[in-house]
Amino acid sequence: MRTVRVLGAAAEEAIEAAAWYEREQPGLGREFDMAVDAALDLIEAEFPPLVPLPGAARTRGAKRLIMRRFPFDVVVAEHGGTLFVVAFAHHARRPGYWRDRLRN
Repeated sequence: MRTVRVLGAAAEEAIEAAAWYEREQPGLGREFDMAVDAALDLIEAEFPPLVPLPGAARTRGAKRLIMRRFPFDVVVAEHGGTLFVVAFAHHARRPGYWRDRLRN
């Protein structure tokens, strides 16, 4: 089992996305929350393996887990043996906006 921590900015993204889904369809926000929890459990359990991101993010150690039902990546970076969730990044919005959250 790995230690996983969620950055505040990433947690806010998940909360905002869940609220949006809930406004679109009652109950869907809760389903998004459950999908986020399941994704975090998978990351913690080290299955499936995380996919390295392309470009500069890869050189800084960023990896992702692609969520199945919702169009989001869970972007993580390892620092000192702990995996930090740096973003819940929507596939169609501002690619790479979270790069400044990566630790050096």
